[in-house]
Amino acid sequence: MGQYRNASRARKGLGPLAKRVERKRKSWTFERLEDRLVFSVQSVSFSNQTPEGAALTLLRDAADAMRLSARGYHRVLRVARTLADLDGADKVGRVHLAEALSYRALTDEVRRAA
Repeated sequence: MGQYRNASRARKGLGPLAKRVERKRKSWTFERLEDRLVFSVQSVSFSNQTPEGAALTLLRDAADAMRLSARGYHRVLRVARTLADLDGADKVGRVHLAEALSYRALTDEVRRAA
């Protein structure tokens, strides 16, 4: 178990040389991680992702019928965008919105039953 049971107390007991070695070890670890980190960010244009025509009418009618708040409206739209991405579609279609709304209705039923 050792003399120090608390890790912070153990660090306080380190001498100047041990502190320097620990600092150097942490920087080596970070440099190794830094070399391995690669970020790839794809830009997304939401103008393609907004529903048009019949899909927009469906969303508005459902928002009125289900009394969705602005937050609920945008959550349904976000789920529909995700479904469209998974489907490989360029635009959010009526099918994607209908599926997203069905998930919303299902959660509301479960919430009422509980």
